[in-house]
Amino acid sequence: MFRVKKLDIFISKQFGLLFVATFFICQFVLMMQFLWRYIDELIGKGLSMEVMAQFFWYMSLMLVPQALPLAILLSSLITFGNLGESSELTAIKSAGISLMQTFRPLIIISILITAVSFFFQNDIGPKANMKMTQLLISMKQKSPELEIPEGIFYDGIPNCNLYVQKKNMKTGKLYGIMIYRMTGSYEDQEIILADSGMLQATAEKKHLVLSLWDGMWYGNLQAELGRTAAVPYQRQAFVTKKLVLDYDGDFNLTDATTLSNNARGKSLAQIFHDKDSMVQIYDSIGLQFYKSAKARYYRLHDVSKKDSLLALKRAEEKTFRLDSAYAKLSNEDKQNVVNIALGNVRSESSELTFNAMMTSDGDKIIRQHDIEAINKFTLALSCLIFFFIGAPLGAIIRKGGLGIPVIISVIVFIVFYILDNTGYRMARGGMWTVWFGKGLATAVLTPIAVFVTYKANNDSVVFNLDAYRNFFMRLLGLRLKRHVFGKEVIINDPDYPADATRLSVINKDVTDYSHQHKLMLMPNPIKVFFRYEPDHEIERINEEMEQVIEDLSNTKDKHILTELNHYPILSDKAHTRPFERRWMNILAAIIVPVGLFLYIRMWMFRLRLLRDLRTIKTTNSNIISRIRQLGHQS
Repeated sequence: MFRVKKLDIFISKQFGLLFVATFFICQFVLMMQFLWRYIDELIGKGLSMEVMAQFFWYMSLMLVPQALPLAILLSSLITFGNLGESSELTAIKSAGISLMQTFRPLIIISILITAVSFFFQNDIGPKANMKMTQLLISMKQKSPELEIPEGIFYDGIPNCNLYVQKKNMKTGKLYGIMIYRMTGSYEDQEIILADSGMLQATAEKKHLVLSLWDGMWYGNLQAELGRTAAVPYQRQAFVTKKLVLDYDGDFNLTDATTLSNNARGKSLAQIFHDKDSMVQIYDSIGLQFYKSAKARYYRLHDVSKKDSLLALKRAEEKTFRLDSAYAKLSNEDKQNVVNIALGNVRSESSELTFNAMMTSDGDKIIRQHDIEAINKFTLALSCLIFFFIGAPLGAIIRKGGLGIPVIISVIVFIVFYILDNTGYRMARGGMWTVWFGKGLATAVLTPIAVFVTYKANNDSVVFNLDAYRNFFMRLLGLRLKRHVFGKEVIINDPDYPADATRLSVINKDVTDYSHQHKLMLMPNPIKVFFRYEPDHEIERINEEMEQVIEDLSNTKDKHILTELNHYPILSDKAHTRPFERRWMNILAAIIVPVGLFLYIRMWMFRLRLLRDLRTIKTTNSNIISRIRQLGHQS
């Protein structure tokens, strides 16, 4: 039976306090990042405090599911980092409590947070997203004088299309103005051209005043003459002119019915319900397009494509051939036939392009609904995954505070964000399937969570920097220099005659090995990867040389100590084969790029070994000569 222990309460309190603090920090950071995207819709619109409060409230509700995983990651990392740094985690393990038992209360809390995240995404988030979208659309329509773009027609003002060539953001003046006004039918329109102007809203926000300078006004006299008479047009030049345009500048929410295709504003049940309806509608549209194309291409609805082509082939064989019939036509008739054919092809191409656009838009909306349905599960599941990444990493690193944990949390979250955003964009564009795109981040981070949890549970030192440094040094062929220093207290003096004899034998062995193995030449790939014969001679020579160096390091002679530091540190196996195991060598040979890299690397080690052997011979000769000098003096 599960019992709540004091240790569970202690760890839960540590985690809970950190989680609350990090959640609000993450929420604030995400809100600031989100705010910068829509800063242009907020500044200079004259929005009330009530509207701004609604904007920030709905924004915060939308970002709760995204802040929860990051808060869990950071708080769990700091919690177990603090326990490890203060040796409390060591004391817990010494008491016979495993790491998974320590995780137990926080696993339950993380599962509850995962459920809360799913609840927010399914019930609260869609409503907040819908309200947020309504607010953003309404904000864009709040002050049209600030929204008028350069170089395109703006139709945000009722019964008016406004074109501005250039706009001065500091003064608000507009240059190169063209206005199309239609107050009634198509015939009842006005065209106004002006060199410059300025658009301002009245104090009550019910009208817009457009001040124009140096322009021309074109209009008709339909209102004066009526519809029965021919309607003449008039032209009027002006130096200055003011137009009063009807416009309700008060803040009004956009009708939510226009956002019916917004998948982020729907719960899971609404997504499945609307998706079934859309699939049925777009399938019927696609079927209608198919029937229409079939009727145009094959002429008869009950004739298949194969039968139609077969009938056409038989008709050509019995009656006429198209090439011969075309050759009999005059040049003018040939040109007419080609023009008619090109016209038919262009017409069909336009028809197919339009149909493809209609169906592709439907497919995109359906994919968006599938993406949001899967996203509700993957984003909630990321809370649990981030816990099994943060807590084990904290137990391994054993560093608390806001230093290393923040850096690791940011790196993990950036990886998650890049994978999730890339999968979302590829799935939305149809390049990837929806389940693959939205499951990419989860599929990558889940093995990482399992790996670090396993390593932490087995007390493995994953982040041992010395181990990684030694691995890359061996991979790249780097090595340290030898450092032999004189000893202040020497118990046993070196056996100089014996050491000189052993160095002479080493010189002979080195010379024989160099001549026998021909290290200057490239090795035989067959012998390296497939028919390797053991070679332990360099290992024996290296062991013998290290024993001599160890004995001579007890000397007081500075000349010998200097020569000892000239000895290289040998890599006694890197020049023989890439791996110890035979099957790994064969696999490396099959994977050509890997095998080629390892082969060139091994050849470089052979060349380096040749230089090392020459250095060893020279150093041995110098030390033997020095020993003889010392013996002659004695």
